[in-house]
Amino acid sequence: MSKKKLAFSGVQPTGNLHLGNYLGALKNFVSLQKEMECIYCVVDLHAITVFQKPEELRNNVLETVASFLATGLDSEKSIIFNQSAVSGHAELAWILNCVSRMGWLNRMTQFKDKAGADKEKASVGLYIYPNLMAADILLYKATHVPVGADQKQHLELSRDIAQKFNNDFNCKNFFPLPEALIPKNVSRIMSLRDGTKKMSKSEESDYSRINLKDTADEINKKIKKAKSDSEQIPDNLKSLEKKPEALNLLNIYSEISRNSLDKVLIEMSGKEYSYLKTKLAEVLVETIAPVGKEIKKLLGDRSHLEQILKKGKQKANIIAEENLKNIREKVGLI
Repeated sequence: MSKKKLAFSGVQPTGNLHLGNYLGALKNFVSLQKEMECIYCVVDLHAITVFQKPEELRNNVLETVASFLATGLDSEKSIIFNQSAVSGHAELAWILNCVSRMGWLNRMTQFKDKAGADKEKASVGLYIYPNLMAADILLYKATHVPVGADQKQHLELSRDIAQKFNNDFNCKNFFPLPEALIPKNVSRIMSLRDGTKKMSKSEESDYSRINLKDTADEINKKIKKAKSDSEQIPDNLKSLEKKPEALNLLNIYSEISRNSLDKVLIEMSGKEYSYLKTKLAEVLVETIAPVGKEIKKLLGDRSHLEQILKKGKQKANIIAEENLKNIREKVGLI
């Protein structure tokens, strides 16, 4: 693989990818494969930082691959594989554990959020998760990383680790300092039940999200039941500041219809939210329902998905081993 722009990103196989994942990540992945070389990884080692039932984890890995393909990723253009299949991720993570500093990890806000009040009971893996993320990226000397805003801090850590490695082992520019690719003007997609919370697969109510596998009927029901507002749709954003659920529906419609929020407000102002919901359900059914059908079709042929992972592993391993050979030499490992 040539030394031009290379994008790397990973998605956890926790099952049930939803509209937020599609608009915040997958749609961007598809665009990027037209612009640069891309490696997309199902990060199963990250997933086990919290306990996973083995059979569910295996199924979720395949479902994530199916979601990649159904949304437009091409396994001939991009390398698609699962993280644990390339042992270099774990090997480089250990080396970088010895480069990264405790103080850096102590500043990671996501660990505090995920570990909660009783962080003593959290796994060591959850704590050093950002070092593994750095290894994922640096193993392939990725120059660009498509991430959400919530992962930007981890990417900054990856840059710090890369810089320290380069300095410690006197190998200037050995690891490139990866740049974040955060989609511009993409609104955060919030829960359909609570507009102050991100849409999440872990939220108890299935009516809080649009899953990529949802049928047209399910999408229609969820949008119909989505929390909105009793007043008419205003013509300005300021009036929506204290109405997060209503703003969320308008943002989703803006993203899916590919119109600016200003244009959407011109189209919708003065109308009832029932009108917006009807229009939103229509564009969601048109965009998401075919994805759901394709995911289910792909899951019907597990051997095909496993073959894609196998080919992706072989391609990824060639790059990883070549870089690891140089890394071991620089560190002094025989």
